[in-house]
Amino acid sequence: MANSLVSIQIIPKLENSRDSYSYVDAAIAVIEEAGIKYQVNPLETTMEGELSELLDVVQAMNEKMISMGAMNVISQVKIVYQPDGIKAETLTEKYR
Repeated sequence: MANSLVSIQIIPKLENSRDSYSYVDAAIAVIEEAGIKYQVNPLETTMEGELSELLDVVQAMNEKMISMGAMNVISQVKIVYQPDGIKAETLTEKYR
């Protein structure tokens, strides 16, 4: 079972106010390519898995933004670490 939930909002700094949506799509594609369970929400994306693996994905997302031409990247990250296991559904089931 996964031991962590990591939510990330990634904000690439772009020259000339370029369209940031393509960058967000590319960041989400990094998660997909990693095979991580995730859910896209309006203001952030939440991933579920092992903490070390999720942090590697966060790093890869930032590197992808730079490789696409972003000057820098702000990543707002929230982490829940629970060694005995955690699922996103457990935290939200009463609202669904």
